[in-house]
Amino acid sequence: MTTINAIETRPVRPLFFSYLYPAMIGMLLMSVNILIDGIFVSRGVGATALAGVNIAVPIFSILLSISLWIGMGGATLFSISLGEGNQKRAHQVFTLSFIMMIGIVTAIIAVLLLNLKEVAYIFGADHTTYPYVQQYLHIILLFGLFYTIENLLSIFIRNDGSPKLAMMGLITTSVLNIIFNYIFIFVLNYGVKGCALATALSTIVGMFVLFLHFFNKQSELKFVRNFFSLSDMKKIATIGFPSFIVEASMAFIIILYNITFLHHLGSSGVTAYAMVNYIHAVLLMVFFGVGMALQPLVSYHHGARLTKRLTALLKIGVKTAIILGLLTAIIAMLFPSQLMGMFGNKGTAEIQFMATQGFAQFAIGYIFLGVNMVFAEFFQSIEKIRLATTIMLLRSLILFVPILILLPQAFGAQAIWWTFPVVEGLTALLITFFMATRRQTIFR
Repeated sequence: MTTINAIETRPVRPLFFSYLYPAMIGMLLMSVNILIDGIFVSRGVGATALAGVNIAVPIFSILLSISLWIGMGGATLFSISLGEGNQKRAHQVFTLSFIMMIGIVTAIIAVLLLNLKEVAYIFGADHTTYPYVQQYLHIILLFGLFYTIENLLSIFIRNDGSPKLAMMGLITTSVLNIIFNYIFIFVLNYGVKGCALATALSTIVGMFVLFLHFFNKQSELKFVRNFFSLSDMKKIATIGFPSFIVEASMAFIIILYNITFLHHLGSSGVTAYAMVNYIHAVLLMVFFGVGMALQPLVSYHHGARLTKRLTALLKIGVKTAIILGLLTAIIAMLFPSQLMGMFGNKGTAEIQFMATQGFAQFAIGYIFLGVNMVFAEFFQSIEKIRLATTIMLLRSLILFVPILILLPQAFGAQAIWWTFPVVEGLTALLITFFMATRRQTIFR
């Protein structure tokens, strides 16, 4: 395990990679879990049931976005406090974050359960899909608090010097989710309820794996009685807001893409985009993992005022993101048909061709995506929240909306696929310009 002392003394490069691999694997498994649920439901229950689960997933994402918001905000403040040598405040921040999240998530779950049908219809359910939405979402919400606790703990445990344990918790959840899905759907014929139970039970076991961290004598994750601080609550909410934008904007972006593809290419375009988005959802979380690996190290060094090591961490993070982005883009452009075929035949040959051709162009954006995510996470970790929020809003709203509208009007429907690389490229260009002109002010 990486101790607090090792964070300050260990060479920067091996230190970063000791956090990188567990973080990337953990984020990958989180995204793959959703795909696994969809595959089991589609093959074991049917297409209508799959539609019901897909409608419920964005509602489920609301809980994830809250846990990321509080988790990343609290964990950043936690690591800064440790870097400053203030263990007492670190314990208070952890306790406050845990209580904050439980209170907010419990309130949201209560509202959703009391208005389940209305919420389901707002998110796209109808009389045919609602029974499946209700069966799946009712169980997910009843156990939703465990999911958010697991996510919060994995973030804090990573910040407390145990990235491998954080990864093991997520691996346990993912492996058990596959096993339970098979048992509940194909053996016991529980249908959509079985899928929800698989997610719930695997999450609970994964959460208990993470609780092993509290038996570690070197752990700084301690619950204390005197934890309440209004100023720390505000800081947690402010620092974690960019992470909330990342998760919350995903549903918004998907909706806008679907509307645009439907308008220009009809239902075939929507289906082709869905195929691309299956892959993109997984890759996005992998790139997010680079930033997640950087965050605890940057926050600690920021608190300890170790500016040279902080600069070295940023350089390594950016280089890693560029290499990963180039490799991803090259693979996608060389093997788009193979990647699109991973999830089976989703439509006609025309749709397959549309998705294959589109992904080869869409994937150019990965060259810039990783860099943007690294800088956003870096600024968030050193409490430059306006900069981090600006980057996230540029990617998801400020640049994205007008470019998505203008490109197909100017260059035809095929240009919809260019939106992602153009937006990410422009964002990276603006970051480069900022770093060239304002770099000396960043560490102040």
